[in-house]
Amino acid sequence: MDFGVFFSTFGIIFLAELGDKTQLTAMALATKYPWKKIFVGIATAFALLNVGAVLIGQVLFSYLPLLWIKIVSGILFLFFGITTLKSAGFSEEDEEAEEKQLQTKGPIATSFVMILLAELGDKTQLVTTSLAAQHDSTAAVFAGSTLALWIVSLIGIFVGKQLTRFVSLSTIHKGAGCLFLIFGVAILYQAF
Repeated sequence: MDFGVFFSTFGIIFLAELGDKTQLTAMALATKYPWKKIFVGIATAFALLNVGAVLIGQVLFSYLPLLWIKIVSGILFLFFGITTLKSAGFSEEDEEAEEKQLQTKGPIATSFVMILLAELGDKTQLVTTSLAAQHDSTAAVFAGSTLALWIVSLIGIFVGKQLTRFVSLSTIHKGAGCLFLIFGVAILYQAF
């Protein structure tokens, strides 16, 4: 396993997901269900999503020239940076409406379905796909991304409410947006 790829993937995904709707969903579920059951559903959903993201990324790595992969990846990072900065003041009402629709299921199924639907095609899944396409170490990308998502979810479950007392979600989103912009510029610089 390439530990450089693992740690860079972990850092990017961790910061991007910190304060995101998934973490807020974990917080909301933790007020209603036992944390272990919620985490089983969340962890399973993230593992499934990341398997798909890494497989797609590996196919892209095998068939597309690295220059094009880096250009598309750089543009995606810039796009996510801009959209993350724009969404720094999101509303929790959307997450609450989604949660109410799924509350008739058990805690594991509810958390699995909520995370699967919320993250399918989300920026972190696309970034994981992009990273898998850039690196020939799918295990490192999968492990780094999955571990980051699991830890962010656990933070949401255990200390998420406390974190927002000290650091606003807007500040967290701004930091993640800036990080995406920096990585986008760095990837495009490497491509050319």
